[in-house]
Amino acid sequence: MLVWADGFRGTIGGGRLEYEALITARKMLENGGAARLDRTALGPQLNQCCGGAVSIVTEVFDTRALEHLGGVYFARRVVADAGALPGAARRRAEAGRVFQWTNGWLIERIGGRRQSVHIYGAGHVGRALAGILAPLHTFDVNVIDGRDEWIDGLPDAVATCADDPLKSANSAEANVIHFIVTHDHDLDLALCHALLSGNASFIGLIGSATKWARFKNRLRVLGHTDADIARITCPIGDPGLGKDPQAIAVGVVAALLRQKTPAKGANGEGE
Repeated sequence: MLVWADGFRGTIGGGRLEYEALITARKMLENGGAARLDRTALGPQLNQCCGGAVSIVTEVFDTRALEHLGGVYFARRVVADAGALPGAARRRAEAGRVFQWTNGWLIERIGGRRQSVHIYGAGHVGRALAGILAPLHTFDVNVIDGRDEWIDGLPDAVATCADDPLKSANSAEANVIHFIVTHDHDLDLALCHALLSGNASFIGLIGSATKWARFKNRLRVLGHTDADIARITCPIGDPGLGKDPQAIAVGVVAALLRQKTPAKGANGEGE
C-alpha cells in the first residue's frame, strides 16, 4: 500500500487497521525514521470482530532509498537483530517469488511478473473492462483503437495505442490475454484470424451466439481447424449479470481472477 501526504493507493484490508496504518505512515513521512514493524491483535487492540493478528511493516521511500533498488530483488532487514539474509529466501527471490517475510527480512522481487492484457476497441465495453482491470496490480492493460478520439480519458494506469488494432495483433508478444470488443465485425473477424496464427494466452470475443456461429464458419473458410477455433471464447461475460457494459466487464474480470481465463457467457455486441 502506497501512502503520501494527501492520498494513498492500494489497501491492506480496510477498517480500523488500515486507518491506524495510514496515520502511522503519514507521521513517518513527516518525521522520517527507519522501517518499523508493528504487530497488532485485531480484537484486543482495535476491537475488530474478525480476530487474529497482523504484522505491518512501514517504511519511507525517498530518492536516497530508491538508489538501493536494483538487481532481481530488493531485500532489507526490518528487525534490528535479524541475522544474515537466509540463503533459501534469496534463492526463492531469484527464482521468481514476488514477496517474502522471513526471519526479520522483507524481500520483494523487482518488477514482478504481470500478465499483459490487450483490449481491442475503446468503446463502452472496452472502456468498462479497462477501468476494472487498471487498479489490479497483476495486469498490464493496453487498449488499442485506431480512432484517436476514443482513447482519451482512460485511467492513467492503462496504456493506449491509437493505431490499427490488426497491426497490433500481428505484432503481439506470446502469452498475452486478448479481448476483442470493437465496433466492426469485419475487424473482429480479422483479429480472430490474426490471433489464431499466434501464441495467445487467451482470446475472448464479444458477441451473440448467432455472431459466433457465423464467425466459426468464416474462420473455417480461412483455413482454421475446429481445434484452432475452440481457442476463442465467445461470448464472454456472465449472462446472469446483464448486458450493460459494466456488467459484462464485471463478469469477464471475475472469471479472469478465478480461473486466469475468462469464462464463457452471453452478452450483446461491442460498441
